[in-house]
Amino acid sequence: MAGERALGMVTCTAPVNIAVIKYWGKRDDDLILPINSSLSVTLHQDQLKTTTTATASRDFAEDRLWLNGEEADVGHPRLQTCLREVRRLARKRRGGDAEDAAALSLAYKIHIATENNFPTAAGLASSAAGYACLVSALARLYGAEGELSEVARRGSGSACRSMLGGFVRWDRGHRPDGRDSIAQQVAPETHWPELRVLILVVSGEKKQVGSTAGMQTSVATSPLLKHRAEVVVPERLALMVQHIHERDFESFGQLAMQDSNQFHATCLDTFPPIFYLNDISRRIIALVHRFNAHHGRTKVAYTFDAGPNAVIFTLEDTVAEFVEVVRRSFPPPAANGDQFVRGLPVGSVSLPEELLAAVVMEPVPGAIRYLLHTKPGPGPQLVDDPSQHLLGADGLPRRCA
Repeated sequence: MAGERALGMVTCTAPVNIAVIKYWGKRDDDLILPINSSLSVTLHQDQLKTTTTATASRDFAEDRLWLNGEEADVGHPRLQTCLREVRRLARKRRGGDAEDAAALSLAYKIHIATENNFPTAAGLASSAAGYACLVSALARLYGAEGELSEVARRGSGSACRSMLGGFVRWDRGHRPDGRDSIAQQVAPETHWPELRVLILVVSGEKKQVGSTAGMQTSVATSPLLKHRAEVVVPERLALMVQHIHERDFESFGQLAMQDSNQFHATCLDTFPPIFYLNDISRRIIALVHRFNAHHGRTKVAYTFDAGPNAVIFTLEDTVAEFVEVVRRSFPPPAANGDQFVRGLPVGSVSLPEELLAAVVMEPVPGAIRYLLHTKPGPGPQLVDDPSQHLLGADGLPRRCA
């Protein structure tokens, strides 16, 4: 085809990641450079994903963005930064300012549609999956190459970890320009095939204090956060990498719980204090400790990001028993019974009376909306099927969420 392409369209999917060594606090708000390194598990996209379609055309009059079917602000500074950085990488690959005749013009206006199959901004790392997906789609659209995790970080810090599958470390880096604050894979998703993840959705509501504002206040007011970043995290990060390599679940689970607790302690140490956990979150924490105490070892482990929803790590052979314990502790409404457990199949099991007596205390009906069963998974994926594009040939959404 002679001349520039009139229209290009790309659709990608990207995963959610759950940090087991938490990121909280920036040393540079503009470049999104963290005060400490972090480590996460990328979750499988069969259960949790963001889908993004990006299209550019000489016929578009302006840039536009749709989020879950609703038009949103395309001028958001972080989105514009990602767009600018991907175009810069594409220009660099094409050799300065010279346009590749077969490539898409970088001057064309762009339309972007993105959808999550999970609650947005409810403590399920929606911004991480969203920006990882955006950067992946834009890079494919423009033919950009380079350190894309660095670009995704400019949208949302933890998005750099969603650029890779399996177990991922985000290095703090030391350069003022942030070029060394990037994500690296510690182990692929196939490394620990027995590992399973249960997400207990307590609330789908938007949190009262967003992560960005919360971090700024914590950095400014919490002495505990400073100690955590400088002393605690470097040691824990090395240990966590070791536990993952050795597939040592007990040590992995204990450290994940300790780090989650310290993260929320820094939120409490912030002034005014920030409360991301609620009463149900605390009940889940107590339930996990009773379950482990009954078995005499760590069989399940919790971690909470900036929200009330619990993420439980366990091994495949423990899933059915713990899911039944959760069902007994937080009985679902009869109308929601068959929708309570979602994701990967969960077998049925009968619980011994001694387990019930020791672990299930004062059930709270309806407190958990649903439970999602998943496992570690790969990084962003290109969607080859054109019927899966979120935008039509006219650049407008095909359907509303």
